[in-house]
Amino acid sequence: MNNAPLSPHPRSRLSGAPARVLTAAQLRARGVPAPELGAQTRPGGPWQQLLPGVYLLHPGPPTGEERLRAALLYTGRRSAETDAAGFGEAMITGAAALALYGLPSAVPLSALDRIDVLVPRTRRLRSAGFVRVVRATHEFPEAREVTELPVAPVARALADAVAEPADPLAVRRLLAEAVRDGHCEPAAVVRELSRARLLSRPHVVDAVDALLAEGRAVAEERLYAMVREHGLPDPLWNVDLRLPGGPHLGGVDAYWPDQAVVVELDTRAPRQDDDAVWARYTRKREHLERLGVTVVHLTPRKLRDAPDQQAVVVRTALMAAGDRAPAAHVVVLPR
Repeated sequence: MNNAPLSPHPRSRLSGAPARVLTAAQLRARGVPAPELGAQTRPGGPWQQLLPGVYLLHPGPPTGEERLRAALLYTGRRSAETDAAGFGEAMITGAAALALYGLPSAVPLSALDRIDVLVPRTRRLRSAGFVRVVRATHEFPEAREVTELPVAPVARALADAVAEPADPLAVRRLLAEAVRDGHCEPAAVVRELSRARLLSRPHVVDAVDALLAEGRAVAEERLYAMVREHGLPDPLWNVDLRLPGGPHLGGVDAYWPDQAVVVELDTRAPRQDDDAVWARYTRKREHLERLGVTVVHLTPRKLRDAPDQQAVVVRTALMAAGDRAPAAHVVVLPR
């Protein structure tokens, strides 16, 4: 590191990666008076001002981590006494957050001209330099810790990243990767996009359709794995049920005809027609149950987080079949 030593202050007190980016208040607390700070940051000096009130204690361009820390220091406005572990109510979001989460299609931190930081909507703070201030319009999310930095949840970061017009293919890849790699569920992404009023944007519409398809495919793979790994009997996969010579009862994800048990994946997304979709789910479930068919609803999140518990639920439904009255005969067709 090429820091110029502060003669009255030991170099060790200003060493280490976090200490290479400090606020004016933190420097004052370490004994650096305003005149000396001005001298160190003059043109050609060893230090430089990255953002209002935030300084880099070495010459040359800042690293990606230093830019992130500077952005959080500017927006979080920590007190001089707090250490590098806390940044107040501020968190990295948008493209920078996706890069920290390691999404393959995310733009590398080194290539980002701007870092988005999410703050409460009551903060009076302006964007400055390479920092864009993003205010939470709904409840403020709980930050995740990534590389010891507060980062917005993936679903929120995605919404902030695609808020501006972008390449539809790139948006589609980002949303699909977030779901495929297990960072979040499709419903959470669509919820954040809906809150941000982005579901009607042309570059988002097709990406959301692809996201929901990707989410269903991932959920189906989890269901297949649960049945296989927990030794459940093989069901009939992805079939349509009908009454003999009668109406269509609906498509189901798995059906055990000997036990008259159905499993349905609840992959609904919170769109404007959510109530209508749920009403159709409810009508189908009630109709099947009147015919003596047990319907088990599983969510992608439960299959991801608690597959053992969901396997017990399905196994219990299958074992209880002998205690129920025989179900009506239904016709099974390929879906």
